[in-house]
Amino acid sequence: MDQSEKTRGLMRIAIIVALIAGSYALVVFANSFKQTIDPASTRNFSVSGEGRIIAEPDVATFSYTVISEGDTDLASLRSDNATRSNSVNAFLKEQGVLPADIKTTGLDVSPRYEQCYAYREPGGVCPPPTIVGYTITQSTAVKVRDFDSLGTILGGVVDSGANQLSQLNFTIDDPTEIENEARAEAIASAQEKARSMARAGGFTVGRLLSISEGYVGQPYMAYSKVMYAEDAMGMGAPAPAIEAGSQEVTANISLTYEIR
Repeated sequence: MDQSEKTRGLMRIAIIVALIAGSYALVVFANSFKQTIDPASTRNFSVSGEGRIIAEPDVATFSYTVISEGDTDLASLRSDNATRSNSVNAFLKEQGVLPADIKTTGLDVSPRYEQCYAYREPGGVCPPPTIVGYTITQSTAVKVRDFDSLGTILGGVVDSGANQLSQLNFTIDDPTEIENEARAEAIASAQEKARSMARAGGFTVGRLLSISEGYVGQPYMAYSKVMYAEDAMGMGAPAPAIEAGSQEVTANISLTYEIR
C-alpha cells in the first residue's frame, strides 16, 4: 500500500471520528436545549405552600337608600328625594367622610298603577292601566375610615333622611402590602417543604422550573341586615356599637424544581 492510500485511509477514519463526535455533541446539545425550553422533560417535583396574615380592616362600607313615594306630582317627589339625599351627604361630610368616599350607585323612578280586580267578576274587563303615583329610589355607597365615628354615622344617616341602610362590610382598602407578605410567607413555606422532601428522598433540589399562584384573597366580615328608620338605631336612639374584628389574608403558591 503506497503512501497516498494510507493517507486517504487515515482521512476517512478521521472523518468518521469527527462525524461521530459531532453527532454526539449534537445529541447532547439537543437534550440540553430541550430541557431549557421544556422543563417537563427533566425529572422534577412540585411543592405548594400557604401564607396567612392576620390583619385589621381599615375601611367600613355600607349603602343607604332614600325612598320617596307619592302621587303623580313627580316634581315634588324629585325635590323631596334630592333634599333628603343632600341632607344625608352633608351630614356625612360633617362627620369627616371624604367626598371621594360617597358614591351614588343607583337612581330609579318607578310608576305605580291603579289596581284592577275585574277578574273577581265573570266577564269583567280591566280598563287601560292608569298611573296613580311614583316611587323614587336613590342609593349611595359610603366608605368610613374612622371606626370610632361609625356608630354615630349609621344612626345619623337615618336621622338625616335615609329610609334604609344595608350591606355593612369591613375590609382592607389597599390589601397589596398584606397580600405580598402572605405571598412571601407562602413561597418560604414551599421552599422549606422542597428541602425537606429532598432530604427524605435522598436527592438535591435543582433549578426552579416554574412558579404559579393559586389564590390570594381576604374574606371580609359583613353585617348585611337591612335597617329601616323604624329600627332602634334611628329616631334619636343611642348609636349602635360596631366592632370591625380582624381578617385573615391568604396566599397559595406552587413551585416546581428540578431533581438532581
